[in-house]
Amino acid sequence: MGTTQLESVPEPKYWHLKTVLSDALDSEFAVGEILPNERELAARFGVARATLRQALEQLELEGRLQRRRGVGTTVAPPRMGVAVADAAHAWPGTAGDAWQPVDSTEDVPPGPVARLLATGPGQSVHTVRRTRKTRSQPVAAELLYVPASSVPGLAAIDAPAGAARARAVLRELQRLQLEGQDQAVELGSARADDAKQLDRLPGAPVLVVTTRYVSGGRTAAVAVATYRADTCRLTFGDAGGAAVQLLAG
Repeated sequence: MGTTQLESVPEPKYWHLKTVLSDALDSEFAVGEILPNERELAARFGVARATLRQALEQLELEGRLQRRRGVGTTVAPPRMGVAVADAAHAWPGTAGDAWQPVDSTEDVPPGPVARLLATGPGQSVHTVRRTRKTRSQPVAAELLYVPASSVPGLAAIDAPAGAARARAVLRELQRLQLEGQDQAVELGSARADDAKQLDRLPGAPVLVVTTRYVSGGRTAAVAVATYRADTCRLTFGDAGGAAVQLLAG
């Protein structure tokens, strides 16, 4: 069989360097240890700094490295499980929910969310901010968008701001009958707000999990959860009800 055009393409230099660096991480560095700076590493391996950065970015994406504010690039710790969803669908904020409410404001949702919610142009919705930690380490930040029509009793509740307001929105949402939910996952880059909450640098790789909650035949709420992709990977269970999980360091 002849050689295809794809097979004849040489391996990119940064990809080969990534393999070499990965071996060095296993043999020379401990978890949490800070790597030498880019200039030193580039000189050691005889590559341009641009090539080195590509290799480091790939290792960060694969969970081998972490970039930390004010610290530098460190060797990532072992991963641990963080459940994203399970077979028993439930509203956000119900018993066993690992998310912590931060606050709730009224904002115009992003275009894709507005289309899922079928809200009018420029129409504000309740935006609940929540965070999730594992071993005191932030692993995810969430924005839960809830239109006023889903929580009609909220106007009578005296909870003006902060976590109390967020909990009030969640309690009112749970009064609806949840008919189902679906999720979509995509790779993205951390925005400034997400990066701050997750203790990452802006532009760091993240996994964005969008969950649409259905009640009364319509979309009652949409959650957009941003997980740290530098230490996360997705595993999917079978139809028997195994959890969809993110493994996070």
